[in-house]
Amino acid sequence: MGNLKTIIFVILALWLSAFILSAFIPAPGGVFVDGNVALIKIDGVIMTEDPGSFFGTKIASASEIVKLIELADENPSVEAILFEINSPGGSAVASLEIASAIKDANKTTVAYIREVGASGGYWAASATDYIVANPLAVTGSIGVISSYLEFSGFMEKYGISYQRLVAGKFKDIGTPYRNLTSEEEKILLEKLDLIHDYFVSAVAENRGMNESEVKELATGMFYLGAEAEELNLVDKTGDLETAKNYIKDKLKVDEITLVEYKEHSSFFDIFSAKLNENFFFFGKGLVSSDEKPLIMT
Repeated sequence: MGNLKTIIFVILALWLSAFILSAFIPAPGGVFVDGNVALIKIDGVIMTEDPGSFFGTKIASASEIVKLIELADENPSVEAILFEINSPGGSAVASLEIASAIKDANKTTVAYIREVGASGGYWAASATDYIVANPLAVTGSIGVISSYLEFSGFMEKYGISYQRLVAGKFKDIGTPYRNLTSEEEKILLEKLDLIHDYFVSAVAENRGMNESEVKELATGMFYLGAEAEELNLVDKTGDLETAKNYIKDKLKVDEITLVEYKEHSSFFDIFSAKLNENFFFFGKGLVSSDEKPLIMT
């Protein structure tokens, strides 16, 4: 009990210290509103929210990106929005939210796929008015995946059993603690096909292509930027300057001022996110729950 009190005291002391320091340490990021072209980065795995894995995988939060798009769109001094994309995709819902926000913007929108613009990352790019991709960038990969580790064989080996108590025949569909039945596998594949069809339709509409054309390319295969240009998945290969030159021509100006829009993060925010993450994993170790497969684009 004494050790627990000490741990709680240390955590509270660190939390209070971080709060005090945040009042004196400048934030590492913030939203800037000067300039006629807003730069918004879509960097990392696309999720609806950032779970706070500050030292883990990069997350592109749809909620934050949508807010930034709306801020840039509402700013009268911004004439165009440039999206720098380096994402392998992610949540189907989050990818759709970003793509919808891009299409709703009333400004010229341009995507620059720097290294990876695959799956949900490409979905977002396709919603812009013009796509520039590095000739060697991983592009496309129009497909949907829902995979997970299945532990039933491992559990059987060590004498661990899964006691199935459900109200509703398919309530635990996709649990990793038992094999899928053939009926359940068919159901999940049908759901994936529906999302895939939605993805294909969105790309066809965004790129001005026939759905039959997109379906031929929508095998999940990725293309290099140079290949994607030939297939009409991107408009031009090049670099950031290529994208900027397109914006200059579109706006009919000699120069543009590029200003990055990004979420404000104070020292206190970063500390709190890491603290919350530690508490989450501590609680996760105490409470077990079935995790459904996450549908990813």
